[in-house]
Amino acid sequence: MVVKANAQSLPLDSVLARVAANPALLAYDAKSSAQDAYATGSKSLDAPRLSAGQYQVPYQINPNGGSFMIQAEQMFTNPAKLKAKEDYMKALSKVTRQDKNYLRNQLMAQARQYYYERVVLEKKLVQLQNTQNLLEYMLKDANIRLTYGKEKLPNIYKAKADLFELDNTREQLNNEISQKNIMLNTLMNRAQQSAFNVDTNIVLKNYETAITDTITLARQRSDIKSINSNIDLQQLNAKMEYAKRKPDFGLQAGHMFSYGGYANQYILMGSVTIPIVPWASKEYKANLKGIRYEVEELQQKKLDILNQAQGQLAGYRTDINSKKRQLKNYNQNIIPALQNTYKTALQAYEQNTGDLPQVLEGIKSLQMARMAALDRLQELLTIQVTYERDYETY
Repeated sequence: MVVKANAQSLPLDSVLARVAANPALLAYDAKSSAQDAYATGSKSLDAPRLSAGQYQVPYQINPNGGSFMIQAEQMFTNPAKLKAKEDYMKALSKVTRQDKNYLRNQLMAQARQYYYERVVLEKKLVQLQNTQNLLEYMLKDANIRLTYGKEKLPNIYKAKADLFELDNTREQLNNEISQKNIMLNTLMNRAQQSAFNVDTNIVLKNYETAITDTITLARQRSDIKSINSNIDLQQLNAKMEYAKRKPDFGLQAGHMFSYGGYANQYILMGSVTIPIVPWASKEYKANLKGIRYEVEELQQKKLDILNQAQGQLAGYRTDINSKKRQLKNYNQNIIPALQNTYKTALQAYEQNTGDLPQVLEGIKSLQMARMAALDRLQELLTIQVTYERDYETY
Protein backbone atom coordinates (compact mmCIF):
# COMPACT_ATOMS: atom_id res chain seq x y z
CA MET A 1 0.00 0.00 0.00
CA VAL A 2 1.17 3.47 -0.85
CA VAL A 3 -0.95 5.17 1.81
CA LYS A 4 0.18 4.80 5.39
CA ALA A 5 -2.09 3.25 7.99
CA ASN A 6 -1.95 6.38 10.15
CA ALA A 7 -2.58 8.75 7.24
CA GLN A 8 -5.39 11.27 7.40
CA SER A 9 -8.78 10.06 6.17
CA LEU A 10 -10.52 12.40 3.73
CA PRO A 11 -14.10 11.64 2.70
CA LEU A 12 -15.27 13.05 -0.61
CA ASP A 13 -17.08 16.00 0.99
CA SER A 14 -13.87 17.10 2.73
CA VAL A 15 -11.96 16.90 -0.53
CA LEU A 16 -14.57 18.99 -2.34
CA ALA A 17 -14.54 21.58 0.46
CA ARG A 18 -10.79 21.97 0.03
CA VAL A 19 -11.09 22.19 -3.75
CA ALA A 20 -13.51 25.11 -3.25
CA ALA A 21 -10.50 27.08 -1.96
CA ASN A 22 -8.43 26.36 -5.07
CA PRO A 23 -6.24 29.38 -6.02
CA ALA A 24 -7.82 29.51 -9.47
CA LEU A 25 -11.21 30.13 -7.84
CA LEU A 26 -9.82 32.64 -5.37
CA ALA A 27 -8.36 34.53 -8.33
CA TYR A 28 -11.90 35.04 -9.65
CA ASP A 29 -12.93 36.38 -6.24
CA ALA A 30 -10.11 38.91 -6.39
CA LYS A 31 -11.05 39.89 -9.96
CA SER A 32 -14.70 40.34 -8.96
CA SER A 33 -13.71 42.50 -6.00
CA ALA A 34 -11.52 44.61 -8.26
CA GLN A 35 -14.39 45.15 -10.69
CA ASP A 36 -16.68 46.18 -7.83
CA ALA A 37 -14.01 48.62 -6.67
CA TYR A 38 -13.71 50.10 -10.16
CA ALA A 39 -17.49 50.53 -10.29
CA THR A 40 -17.44 52.84 -7.23
CA GLY A 41 -15.58 55.49 -9.25
CA SER A 42 -17.68 55.20 -12.39
CA LYS A 43 -19.77 58.33 -11.66
CA SER A 44 -16.80 60.62 -11.19
CA LEU A 45 -16.62 63.83 -13.22
CA ASP A 46 -13.64 64.96 -15.24
CA ALA A 47 -11.09 66.98 -13.31
CA PRO A 48 -11.50 70.77 -13.49
CA ARG A 49 -8.95 72.73 -15.46
CA LEU A 50 -7.24 75.88 -14.19
CA SER A 51 -5.19 78.21 -16.35
CA ALA A 52 -3.44 81.54 -15.86
CA GLY A 53 -1.42 83.88 -18.04
CA GLN A 54 -1.28 86.99 -20.18
CA TYR A 55 -4.42 87.81 -22.12
CA GLN A 56 -4.46 90.09 -25.19
CA VAL A 57 -1.27 91.87 -24.17
CA PRO A 58 0.43 93.88 -26.94
CA TYR A 59 4.10 93.29 -27.83
CA GLN A 60 5.53 96.25 -25.85
CA ILE A 61 8.24 96.47 -23.20
CA ASN A 62 5.86 98.35 -20.89
CA PRO A 63 2.45 97.25 -21.93
CA ASN A 64 -0.45 99.52 -21.14
CA GLY A 65 -3.07 97.19 -22.58
CA GLY A 66 -4.26 93.66 -22.07
CA SER A 67 -4.58 91.86 -18.80
CA PHE A 68 -3.50 88.94 -16.67
CA MET A 69 -6.22 86.29 -16.61
CA ILE A 70 -7.04 83.45 -14.24
CA GLN A 71 -9.53 80.97 -15.65
CA ALA A 72 -11.31 77.79 -14.45
CA GLU A 73 -13.25 75.26 -16.54
CA GLN A 74 -15.39 72.29 -15.55
CA MET A 75 -17.27 69.83 -17.74
CA PHE A 76 -20.35 68.14 -16.28
CA THR A 77 -21.03 64.74 -17.81
CA ASN A 78 -24.70 64.08 -18.34
CA PRO A 79 -26.08 62.17 -15.28
CA ALA A 80 -27.76 59.64 -17.55
CA LYS A 81 -24.35 58.76 -19.01
CA LEU A 82 -22.85 58.33 -15.56
CA LYS A 83 -25.74 56.13 -14.40
CA ALA A 84 -25.46 53.92 -17.50
CA LYS A 85 -21.71 53.59 -17.00
CA GLU A 86 -22.18 52.69 -13.32
CA ASP A 87 -24.74 50.00 -14.13
CA TYR A 88 -22.40 48.53 -16.76
CA MET A 89 -19.41 48.50 -14.41
CA LYS A 90 -21.41 46.85 -11.62
CA ALA A 91 -22.58 44.12 -14.00
CA LEU A 92 -19.01 43.10 -14.90
CA SER A 93 -18.49 41.36 -11.57
CA LYS A 94 -21.67 39.30 -12.07
CA VAL A 95 -20.19 37.81 -15.23
CA THR A 96 -16.96 37.07 -13.39
CA ARG A 97 -18.84 35.31 -10.60
CA GLN A 98 -20.65 33.10 -13.11
CA ASP A 99 -17.33 32.30 -14.80
CA LYS A 100 -16.01 31.30 -11.39
CA ASN A 101 -18.99 29.00 -10.85
CA TYR A 102 -18.32 27.35 -14.21
CA LEU A 103 -14.68 26.70 -13.30
CA ARG A 104 -15.72 25.51 -9.85
CA ASN A 105 -18.05 22.97 -11.43
CA GLN A 106 -15.22 21.69 -13.65
CA LEU A 107 -12.79 21.38 -10.73
CA MET A 108 -15.38 19.61 -8.59
CA ALA A 109 -15.98 17.12 -11.38
CA GLN A 110 -12.25 16.48 -11.70
CA ALA A 111 -11.97 15.93 -7.96
CA ARG A 112 -14.89 13.48 -7.95
CA GLN A 113 -13.43 11.63 -10.90
CA TYR A 114 -9.97 11.26 -9.32
CA TYR A 115 -11.50 10.31 -5.97
CA TYR A 116 -13.68 7.58 -7.46
CA GLU A 117 -10.74 6.27 -9.49
CA ARG A 118 -8.73 6.09 -6.29
CA VAL A 119 -11.57 4.21 -4.55
CA VAL A 120 -11.84 1.64 -7.34
CA LEU A 121 -8.07 1.15 -7.30
CA GLU A 122 -8.28 0.43 -3.56
CA LYS A 123 -10.98 -2.15 -4.25
CA LYS A 124 -8.77 -3.72 -6.90
CA LEU A 125 -5.95 -4.02 -4.36
CA VAL A 126 -8.33 -5.86 -2.03
CA GLN A 127 -9.28 -8.27 -4.81
CA LEU A 128 -5.62 -8.73 -5.62
CA GLN A 129 -4.89 -9.65 -2.02
CA ASN A 130 -7.73 -12.21 -2.08
CA THR A 131 -6.24 -13.78 -5.20
CA GLN A 132 -2.81 -13.81 -3.60
CA ASN A 133 -4.22 -15.63 -0.56
CA LEU A 134 -5.75 -18.28 -2.81
CA LEU A 135 -2.53 -18.75 -4.78
CA GLU A 136 -0.41 -18.95 -1.64
CA TYR A 137 -2.74 -21.59 -0.21
CA MET A 138 -2.61 -23.60 -3.44
CA LEU A 139 1.18 -23.28 -3.66
CA LYS A 140 1.57 -24.48 -0.08
CA ASP A 141 -0.71 -27.43 -0.71
CA ALA A 142 1.06 -28.24 -3.99
CA ASN A 143 4.48 -28.23 -2.32
CA ILE A 144 3.21 -30.73 0.25
CA ARG A 145 1.85 -32.92 -2.53
CA LEU A 146 5.16 -32.63 -4.39
CA THR A 147 7.01 -34.25 -1.52
CA TYR A 148 4.73 -37.28 -1.86
CA GLY A 149 5.00 -37.39 -5.61
CA LYS A 150 1.40 -36.33 -6.12
CA GLU A 151 2.24 -33.06 -7.91
CA LYS A 152 4.39 -32.08 -10.87
CA LEU A 153 7.19 -29.53 -10.61
CA PRO A 154 6.09 -27.53 -13.71
CA ASN A 155 2.74 -26.91 -12.02
CA ILE A 156 4.57 -25.54 -8.98
CA TYR A 157 6.48 -23.14 -11.20
CA LYS A 158 3.27 -22.08 -12.93
CA ALA A 159 1.68 -21.27 -9.55
CA LYS A 160 4.78 -19.26 -8.54
CA ALA A 161 4.68 -17.35 -11.85
CA ASP A 162 1.03 -16.46 -11.27
CA LEU A 163 1.91 -15.30 -7.77
CA PHE A 164 4.81 -13.16 -8.98
CA GLU A 165 2.63 -11.69 -11.70
CA LEU A 166 0.42 -10.27 -8.98
CA ASP A 167 3.40 -8.21 -7.78
CA ASN A 168 3.53 -6.40 -11.11
CA THR A 169 -0.21 -5.78 -11.01
CA ARG A 170 0.05 -4.48 -7.44
CA GLU A 171 2.93 -2.19 -8.42
CA GLN A 172 0.86 -0.77 -11.28
CA LEU A 173 -2.14 -0.20 -9.02
CA ASN A 174 -0.01 1.49 -6.35
CA ASN A 175 1.52 3.72 -9.02
CA GLU A 176 -1.93 4.74 -10.23
CA ILE A 177 -3.01 5.45 -6.65
CA SER A 178 0.02 7.72 -6.24
CA GLN A 179 -0.94 9.54 -9.44
CA LYS A 180 -4.48 10.10 -8.22
CA ASN A 181 -3.14 11.34 -4.88
CA ILE A 182 -0.97 13.89 -6.65
CA MET A 183 -3.88 15.10 -8.78
CA LEU A 184 -6.20 15.39 -5.79
CA ASN A 185 -3.58 17.14 -3.66
CA THR A 186 -2.98 19.59 -6.49
CA LEU A 187 -6.68 20.40 -6.68
CA MET A 188 -6.78 20.81 -2.89
CA ASN A 189 -3.66 23.03 -2.99
CA ARG A 190 -1.75 20.67 -0.70
CA ALA A 191 1.73 19.21 -0.92
CA GLN A 192 1.60 16.78 -3.85
CA GLN A 193 3.05 13.83 -1.91
CA SER A 194 0.75 14.17 1.12
CA ALA A 195 -0.75 10.77 1.91
CA PHE A 196 -4.39 10.30 2.85
CA ASN A 197 -6.98 7.55 2.96
CA VAL A 198 -10.30 7.59 1.11
CA ASP A 199 -13.78 6.44 1.99
CA THR A 200 -14.41 3.38 -0.18
CA ASN A 201 -18.19 3.50 0.26
CA ILE A 202 -19.73 4.39 -3.10
CA VAL A 203 -23.22 5.72 -3.73
CA LEU A 204 -24.64 5.03 -7.18
CA LYS A 205 -27.30 7.52 -8.27
CA ASN A 206 -30.43 6.63 -10.24
CA TYR A 207 -29.89 9.21 -12.95
CA GLU A 208 -31.12 6.81 -15.62
CA THR A 209 -34.70 7.55 -14.53
CA ALA A 210 -34.26 11.33 -14.44
CA ILE A 211 -36.04 13.69 -16.82
CA THR A 212 -34.39 16.89 -18.00
CA ASP A 213 -35.67 19.87 -19.97
CA THR A 214 -34.04 23.01 -21.29
CA ILE A 215 -35.76 25.25 -18.71
CA THR A 216 -34.27 23.28 -15.82
CA LEU A 217 -30.90 23.11 -17.56
CA ALA A 218 -30.87 26.87 -18.03
CA ARG A 219 -31.45 27.31 -14.29
CA GLN A 220 -28.78 24.78 -13.35
CA ARG A 221 -25.82 25.34 -15.65
CA SER A 222 -23.35 28.09 -14.79
CA ASP A 223 -22.24 28.50 -18.41
CA ILE A 224 -25.82 29.35 -19.38
CA LYS A 225 -26.02 31.74 -16.44
CA SER A 226 -22.76 33.28 -17.63
CA ILE A 227 -24.22 33.77 -21.11
CA ASN A 228 -27.34 35.35 -19.59
CA SER A 229 -25.12 37.67 -17.56
CA ASN A 230 -23.20 38.56 -20.73
CA ILE A 231 -26.48 39.30 -22.51
CA ASP A 232 -27.51 41.57 -19.64
CA LEU A 233 -24.08 43.16 -19.79
CA GLN A 234 -24.41 43.84 -23.51
CA GLN A 235 -27.83 45.38 -22.94
CA LEU A 236 -26.32 47.67 -20.34
CA ASN A 237 -23.55 48.43 -22.81
CA ALA A 238 -26.22 49.39 -25.32
CA LYS A 239 -27.79 51.74 -22.77
CA MET A 240 -24.37 53.27 -22.19
CA GLU A 241 -23.93 53.81 -25.94
CA TYR A 242 -27.46 55.16 -26.29
CA ALA A 243 -26.77 57.63 -23.48
CA LYS A 244 -24.10 59.19 -25.67
CA ARG A 245 -26.97 60.95 -27.48
CA LYS A 246 -27.45 63.13 -24.42
CA PRO A 247 -25.49 66.39 -24.19
CA ASP A 248 -22.81 67.25 -21.67
CA PHE A 249 -22.53 70.65 -20.08
CA GLY A 250 -19.61 72.88 -19.21
CA LEU A 251 -18.91 76.03 -17.23
CA GLN A 252 -16.07 78.46 -17.82
CA ALA A 253 -15.21 81.33 -15.48
CA GLY A 254 -12.31 83.74 -15.70
CA HIS A 255 -11.06 86.96 -14.10
CA MET A 256 -8.78 89.45 -15.84
CA PHE A 257 -6.53 91.93 -14.06
CA SER A 258 -6.26 94.71 -16.64
CA TYR A 259 -3.05 96.68 -17.30
CA GLY A 260 -2.81 100.45 -17.83
CA GLY A 261 -5.49 101.44 -15.38
CA TYR A 262 -8.30 99.82 -17.27
CA ALA A 263 -11.15 98.21 -15.37
CA ASN A 264 -10.86 94.55 -14.49
CA GLN A 265 -13.01 92.15 -16.50
CA TYR A 266 -14.46 88.66 -16.17
CA ILE A 267 -15.67 85.79 -18.28
CA LEU A 268 -18.62 83.51 -17.38
CA MET A 269 -19.73 81.15 -20.07
CA GLY A 270 -21.68 77.90 -20.30
CA SER A 271 -21.26 75.24 -22.96
CA VAL A 272 -23.16 72.26 -24.23
CA THR A 273 -22.16 69.41 -26.53
CA ILE A 274 -24.31 68.43 -29.50
CA PRO A 275 -23.71 64.67 -29.94
CA ILE A 276 -26.66 64.15 -32.32
CA VAL A 277 -24.98 65.84 -35.28
CA PRO A 278 -24.26 63.27 -38.04
CA TRP A 279 -20.46 63.40 -37.80
CA ALA A 280 -20.60 62.78 -34.04
CA SER A 281 -23.49 60.25 -33.88
CA LYS A 282 -22.03 57.83 -36.41
CA GLU A 283 -19.89 56.01 -33.82
CA TYR A 284 -22.51 55.22 -31.20
CA LYS A 285 -25.04 54.24 -33.86
CA ALA A 286 -22.54 51.73 -35.27
CA ASN A 287 -21.78 50.47 -31.76
CA LEU A 288 -25.47 49.93 -31.04
CA LYS A 289 -25.86 47.91 -34.22
CA GLY A 290 -22.83 45.79 -33.35
CA ILE A 291 -24.14 45.15 -29.82
CA ARG A 292 -27.43 43.85 -31.24
CA TYR A 293 -25.50 41.31 -33.30
CA GLU A 294 -23.44 40.27 -30.27
CA VAL A 295 -26.62 39.70 -28.23
CA GLU A 296 -28.02 37.61 -31.05
CA GLU A 297 -24.79 35.57 -31.12
CA LEU A 298 -25.01 34.92 -27.38
CA GLN A 299 -28.66 33.87 -27.62
CA GLN A 300 -27.90 31.42 -30.42
CA LYS A 301 -24.92 30.09 -28.48
CA LYS A 302 -27.15 29.50 -25.46
CA LEU A 303 -29.67 27.58 -27.55
CA ASP A 304 -26.89 25.45 -29.04
CA ILE A 305 -25.42 24.61 -25.61
CA LEU A 306 -28.84 23.70 -24.22
CA ASN A 307 -29.65 21.53 -27.22
CA GLN A 308 -26.34 19.67 -27.07
CA ALA A 309 -26.52 19.29 -23.27
CA GLN A 310 -30.00 17.80 -23.42
CA GLY A 311 -28.87 15.26 -26.01
CA GLN A 312 -25.71 14.40 -24.08
CA LEU A 313 -27.60 13.89 -20.82
CA ALA A 314 -30.04 11.57 -22.57
CA GLY A 315 -27.06 9.58 -23.86
CA TYR A 316 -25.52 9.45 -20.39
CA ARG A 317 -28.75 8.10 -18.91
CA THR A 318 -28.82 5.32 -21.50
CA ASP A 319 -25.17 4.53 -20.83
CA ILE A 320 -25.72 4.49 -17.05
CA ASN A 321 -28.58 2.04 -17.46
CA SER A 322 -26.44 -0.23 -19.65
CA LYS A 323 -23.45 -0.16 -17.30
CA LYS A 324 -25.66 -0.97 -14.32
CA ARG A 325 -27.06 -4.01 -16.13
CA GLN A 326 -23.55 -5.17 -17.00
CA LEU A 327 -22.38 -4.70 -13.42
CA LYS A 328 -25.42 -6.59 -12.13
CA ASN A 329 -24.68 -9.43 -14.56
CA TYR A 330 -21.11 -9.66 -13.27
CA ASN A 331 -22.16 -9.69 -9.62
CA GLN A 332 -25.17 -11.97 -9.91
CA ASN A 333 -24.16 -14.35 -12.69
CA ILE A 334 -20.61 -14.25 -14.03
CA ILE A 335 -18.65 -14.02 -10.77
CA PRO A 336 -20.80 -16.62 -8.90
CA ALA A 337 -20.46 -18.99 -11.87
CA LEU A 338 -16.68 -18.59 -11.91
CA GLN A 339 -16.60 -19.04 -8.13
CA ASN A 340 -18.41 -22.35 -8.59
CA THR A 341 -15.96 -23.27 -11.33
CA TYR A 342 -13.04 -22.59 -9.00
CA LYS A 343 -14.65 -24.47 -6.11
CA THR A 344 -15.40 -27.45 -8.34
CA ALA A 345 -11.81 -27.53 -9.62
CA LEU A 346 -10.49 -27.19 -6.07
CA GLN A 347 -12.72 -29.98 -4.82
CA ALA A 348 -11.60 -32.24 -7.65
CA TYR A 349 -7.97 -31.39 -6.91
CA GLU A 350 -8.39 -32.17 -3.23
CA GLN A 351 -9.99 -35.49 -4.16
CA ASN A 352 -7.09 -36.23 -6.56
CA THR A 353 -9.42 -36.29 -9.57
CA GLY A 354 -8.28 -32.90 -10.90
CA ASP A 355 -5.00 -31.14 -11.48
CA LEU A 356 -3.43 -27.89 -10.30
CA PRO A 357 -3.54 -26.02 -13.66
CA GLN A 358 -7.34 -26.25 -13.65
CA VAL A 359 -7.45 -24.71 -10.18
CA LEU A 360 -5.00 -21.97 -11.21
CA GLU A 361 -7.06 -21.25 -14.31
CA GLY A 362 -10.15 -20.99 -12.13
CA ILE A 363 -8.43 -18.54 -9.79
CA LYS A 364 -7.18 -16.45 -12.72
CA SER A 365 -10.58 -16.37 -14.43
CA LEU A 366 -12.25 -15.37 -11.17
CA GLN A 367 -9.76 -12.56 -10.63
CA MET A 368 -10.19 -11.30 -14.19
CA ALA A 369 -13.98 -11.25 -13.79
CA ARG A 370 -13.78 -9.37 -10.50
CA MET A 371 -11.37 -6.84 -12.03
CA ALA A 372 -13.63 -6.49 -15.07
CA ALA A 373 -16.58 -5.83 -12.75
CA LEU A 374 -14.58 -3.09 -11.05
CA ASP A 375 -13.74 -1.68 -14.47
CA ARG A 376 -17.48 -1.52 -15.23
CA LEU A 377 -17.98 0.16 -11.86
CA GLN A 378 -15.33 2.75 -12.76
CA GLU A 379 -16.97 3.38 -16.12
CA LEU A 380 -20.33 3.81 -14.39
CA LEU A 381 -18.86 6.27 -11.89
CA THR A 382 -17.18 8.21 -14.68
CA ILE A 383 -20.49 8.59 -16.50
CA GLN A 384 -22.15 9.57 -13.23
CA VAL A 385 -19.55 12.29 -12.63
CA THR A 386 -19.94 13.52 -16.21
CA TYR A 387 -23.72 13.62 -15.81
CA GLU A 388 -23.41 15.60 -12.57
CA ARG A 389 -20.91 17.95 -14.18
CA ASP A 390 -23.10 18.66 -17.21
CA TYR A 391 -26.28 18.95 -15.15
CA GLU A 392 -24.49 20.68 -12.25
CA THR A 393 -26.27 18.69 -9.57
CA TYR A 394 -23.77 19.77 -6.88
